[in-house]
Amino acid sequence: MLAQKFAHTTLRSSVALRGDGWFLSGKLTLRTKSFGPARSRTLHSNCRASLKTGIVGLPNVGKSTLFNALVENSRAQAANFPFCTIEPNFGTVPVLDGRLDVLARISGTKNIVPTAVEIVDIAGLVEGASEGQGLGNKFLANIRECDAIIHVVRCFDDDNIVHVNGSVDPKRDAAIINSELALSDMSQIQKRIDKVRKSKGKVHIDGQTAETEIEILSNILTQLEDGKQVRQLKLNEDELFVIKELNLLTAKPCIYAANLPEGDLPTNGATNVHFQALSKLATDSEAGLCAVSAQVAAELKDLTQEERDDFLSCIGVESDGTKELIEVAYRQLNLLTYFTTGEKETRAWTIKRGFTAPQAAAVIHTDFEKGFIKAETVHYDDFVTSGGFAGAKEKGVWQLEGKDYVVQEGDVIVFKVNA
Repeated sequence: MLAQKFAHTTLRSSVALRGDGWFLSGKLTLRTKSFGPARSRTLHSNCRASLKTGIVGLPNVGKSTLFNALVENSRAQAANFPFCTIEPNFGTVPVLDGRLDVLARISGTKNIVPTAVEIVDIAGLVEGASEGQGLGNKFLANIRECDAIIHVVRCFDDDNIVHVNGSVDPKRDAAIINSELALSDMSQIQKRIDKVRKSKGKVHIDGQTAETEIEILSNILTQLEDGKQVRQLKLNEDELFVIKELNLLTAKPCIYAANLPEGDLPTNGATNVHFQALSKLATDSEAGLCAVSAQVAAELKDLTQEERDDFLSCIGVESDGTKELIEVAYRQLNLLTYFTTGEKETRAWTIKRGFTAPQAAAVIHTDFEKGFIKAETVHYDDFVTSGGFAGAKEKGVWQLEGKDYVVQEGDVIVFKVNA
């Protein structure tokens, strides 16, 4: 069915550094043997310490309500009719981490800076978006700029809130969005194949022939036509390299945000049939899943902390699910947090898992990767039990690491770099 829809659409169209800066430009060297002789590559990660996550879904499922709850001082329009959002709304959400407070207390820090996630509230997609329906092309372009997707799916029944398809069916609703994302990807791939065919015989990406690139793209296209999403495919390094510049939508990490009624929050959706259907879909498609209540989150937004605690206690939960949603997004993006701490500032930094110490230093300033000398590291738990830097050194848990050290979740680091 997806292949038929695609066929139809294609016919129509030396100093110690503890932190100051926000952008990351790391490098990852890969070695591949899949096609031709082995060769080395340098991939520029172009990761930002503040990563961009797009909120998508059908119209009127609670996207803007959830966005407003996540983003402080946000007042994105949220109304009981489809397409109340046309232009994307942008906001930044601090990632709350209790470890920062502990580190700051030990270091006597004056300033605490958490890491952050940039959230984009994207207008509701409808069936036919990949063909331009409902300003679909514009909305899909907004998603393409994001690092990950939070897919809001309605999991509550309420006759007072309009549903664009007339009924609540999470599996159907999610499939509509996923199909449009896949169709958009298929169009991107087909355009690339057509372009490569016109220049057949020339050397293409990283020394590969046109035939090799077409073979890779055609294989991925076939699997998309069969209903797979790119993130489900076990792509090798050659294949990943070929599709990198296409920025495919279904290759992005996806987190389903199951928008539950207030009464189902205490059981985390265990008795909600809609949530159970979405849970199976998330597992089958290798996506993340988090139970949230956009309405509860909206009600908590303007309350004091004491009032929030009382409200949550009254309905029998500890959270509206928004904090957990950000945590799930981090896991899906394969991120970790390391810390820098001192008298002036305690700060959390976000990097991809597998980054080496020089790459982690580049998040503070891009020049620090080239000027890297060494990293003094101690795990957060050891730092706390030792009472700080001095105690960690006395106990022998403060380690001196070189350029090959792979940074771990919760590392507290002092970088030594050439000034």
